[in-house]
Amino acid sequence: MEAAVSAPTPPPPARSPRRWWVLAALTLSVLTVALDSTVVSVALPTLAGDLGADSAQLQWINGGYLLALSVAMLPIGLLGDRYGHRRTLLAGVSLFGLASLAGTQAGSPGQLIAVRTVLGLAAAMIVPVSMAVLPRVFDADEVPKAIGVWTAATALGMPVGPLVGGWLLSHFWWGSVFLFNVPLFAVALAACLLLLPADPPRGAAPAAPFDVLGTLLSALGITGLVYGTILVPGDGWGDPKVLAGVLGGALLLGLFLAHQRRHPHPLVDIRLFADPRFGWGTLVAVFVNFAVMGILFVVPQYLQAVLGHDAFGTGLRVLPLIAGLMAAAGLSEQLVPRLGARVVVPAGLLVLAAGTLLGAATGSGDGYGYAAVWLAVTGLGFGLAVVPATSLVMASLPAEGSGRGTSLLETVQQVGGVLGVAGLGSLLSAGYLARLRLTGLSGPDAGQARDSVSGADEVAARLARPDLTDTAHRAFLHGMGLALLVCCAIAVAGAVLAALFLPARSAGTGARRAPELATAAPGHGQSPA
Repeated sequence: MEAAVSAPTPPPPARSPRRWWVLAALTLSVLTVALDSTVVSVALPTLAGDLGADSAQLQWINGGYLLALSVAMLPIGLLGDRYGHRRTLLAGVSLFGLASLAGTQAGSPGQLIAVRTVLGLAAAMIVPVSMAVLPRVFDADEVPKAIGVWTAATALGMPVGPLVGGWLLSHFWWGSVFLFNVPLFAVALAACLLLLPADPPRGAAPAAPFDVLGTLLSALGITGLVYGTILVPGDGWGDPKVLAGVLGGALLLGLFLAHQRRHPHPLVDIRLFADPRFGWGTLVAVFVNFAVMGILFVVPQYLQAVLGHDAFGTGLRVLPLIAGLMAAAGLSEQLVPRLGARVVVPAGLLVLAAGTLLGAATGSGDGYGYAAVWLAVTGLGFGLAVVPATSLVMASLPAEGSGRGTSLLETVQQVGGVLGVAGLGSLLSAGYLARLRLTGLSGPDAGQARDSVSGADEVAARLARPDLTDTAHRAFLHGMGLALLVCCAIAVAGAVLAALFLPARSAGTGARRAPELATAAPGHGQSPA
């Protein structure tokens, strides 16, 4: 009797090469957003002169953007899940391009603050939603690589923004830092229109009521927290406005979380934190973002004020951090399937800690070569930690709620980054002032030297005081060392928590297809739109 012959298993459908073009479109969108978040910082002195902006208005040209970005992400994540990620992303890209065009015509600081606020709103529509699209177009085993490229694009924009801004301002008028965005977003819009998979059809059932109270509580809480931290560099942590903002914001966010637990249709799904992949993966991402945003705040000042590079040269010299991140994205893709996230993520955090420890040991005689080494090590650790952690978070999200999940992740990371810049910036300032020696200076000159190391350099050059230059640079290195030591401690703490609590492997890795792209690929009879 012959044995029954099993029917051969049909091969899986071929992966569409269009998925990489989709990634390119998404990457261009988030890269331009990341560039815009820092490119304007170089233009602030020019804006002060040409538009007559005072220091408070200059602060809110960046602060308005940051507030809108932080506040809008949570409700936009829910709206993206309800009305379609593709529609939301296209609206965000269009709004960003139009607001950038309006920025070139701003004639007053108030108009420019309004434009920057709209740009922050548009960025909130692009960043989390573009991340939520990734699992729809990539198989689970390719999502880490896609996240690595996406993360590198967002990180690349931070140091390259001043580089681009410096070049534009040296050749054109201040509005060029906004006009620069327009052709990039025109290309991004065309690419998204042509390549992104269509949104799933909306169900016939009416949508659940929108959580208006939750939206208000989250908006007010995040506003208070971010507003308070924005004021820290100028007013200090003990200022009543800072305390009111931070403590009031924290209280409102506590009320928001309590409301979310009781609401039948919450703005964010707090139950996601019960999944260790989401909860601990998000915490690790926040730890990493806190440290890296602090590093990106401290290092450009070191490269400019102590080593003497201009904005363009500083942007170039931060690129080893990005090179390390890119190398880690490919390396983590090979290591995580073999070793598991519980090994790779703590290892990455320890590498990040080692890089910041090397940076904290920077001496007054060390040149850029030493900085390039520890920046590359830091970038490698950054990538090895954040890419697998983000992949774990993405693997935990339900398909119907991925926008809410990525918005929650990005919001928490954004607030962590703001706190990192404020906290580490304050520590840098305190360390600088503790070692600064101002003997023989008049009151105004001493005040200028206390404001910043750049101010001290200007005073030293005007008075022919090389001893002041030396003491200011040594004082800055002391403050930078303290800030980097805190980054090191945070990375080590994160490594311990990740080793104890992260799941070893993401459930279902490699088992899920990306159905939209598989059916929308050329030859399957469906338009990509």
